[in-house]
Amino acid sequence: MMDKDEALVLLKDRALSATAEGITIADARLEDEPIIYANAAFERLTGYPPEFVIGRNCRFLQGPDTDPQTRETIRRAVRRAEPCTVEILNYRQDGTTFWNRLSITPVKDERGEVSHFIGVQSDVTGRRRAEDALRATRDELRRALKELERDIELAARVQRAALPRHSPAVDGFHAAWEFLPCAGLAGDFLNVLRLDDRRVALYILDVSGHGASAALLSVSLGRLMSAVRGQSCLFEADPDTPDEFALTPPSQVARFLNDSNPMDTDLAQYFTMVYGIFDVPSREFRYVAAGHAGPLVVPREGEPVRHDSTAQPIGLFEGTTFEEGRLSLEAGDRLYLYTDGVTEAAGPEDQDFGPGRTAESLGRGRAKTLERSIRDLLAEAKAWTGGGAFADDVSVLGVEVS
Repeated sequence: MMDKDEALVLLKDRALSATAEGITIADARLEDEPIIYANAAFERLTGYPPEFVIGRNCRFLQGPDTDPQTRETIRRAVRRAEPCTVEILNYRQDGTTFWNRLSITPVKDERGEVSHFIGVQSDVTGRRRAEDALRATRDELRRALKELERDIELAARVQRAALPRHSPAVDGFHAAWEFLPCAGLAGDFLNVLRLDDRRVALYILDVSGHGASAALLSVSLGRLMSAVRGQSCLFEADPDTPDEFALTPPSQVARFLNDSNPMDTDLAQYFTMVYGIFDVPSREFRYVAAGHAGPLVVPREGEPVRHDSTAQPIGLFEGTTFEEGRLSLEAGDRLYLYTDGVTEAAGPEDQDFGPGRTAESLGRGRAKTLERSIRDLLAEAKAWTGGGAFADDVSVLGVEVS
């Protein structure tokens, strides 16, 4: 019958043999630290039988693709008799590779000198492959994101290039504007177009939603509402004289856009708009405000006057008719159009900046230039939000008559 110590040794041997990790013991007192013990799991992991392993240094598991720096880490730890843990690419007896999580621990004898090294090997190939696949996917996503960002920037340049570059050259008329997309591409769009010697077209529109689809529709609408006769819905050809074009009334422009741009049911996409024709000599503005805040008039003297929407948004229902509005300005008066990115700028306790503050700001800007009045309005709206970025596209178009 074996004593307690013998039973304990036998239990330790059985435990080493039964464990799932490969375990080796190397003799630190012999040249090149040869292996003197390898458990069954080491053979299952590497394919090398005990008769090949015993008496060799464990570096036989290394091969041409094993990282030299990791090799040096192991050599340095053994040389200094320090513990270390690395992940190293090793080779099985059949030549296949596996990722080995190798832990080396020095063991000291009763005199405090290192006598052996315990090596524990774990196959972490599955985890490393998953990490490599994740890295590859992440790198691919980064490349795709860079391509997307580049495409968005190019699209944003196209959109900005379609904006007006300067106020139309019409005596007694001056326009200014600001266009601030909240995220590169905008669902907003605006324009001011010289139609002839006395009339100017003004419009501002806001496509529902954000991103590429909203921006694409806004640019497409900008092309439809250009000053190019024969290609623009702002002009209608005379059936008797095809080379002659008349101005399309604002209500008919809205009707055409409504019937040619039905709401996209998948995206729930429609748009709001103010479109009008300004007759400079008479200072009369004839317009349609389709689901959009109507014009704001800031007179040379007196309080600003807000005008309501005259019709529902464009694209909701086919066959909708659109009612026109008319207003007259005096010399020195100003007229402003803006999108809801201004009025819905959220401030304290999610309270909107609102049309009232918008009118007050532009009223205070009456003594300033038209350009400065618009910039100050946007600065006040941004300050209202706490100085952060606007949550929606912001566009403002102003007109002054003299």
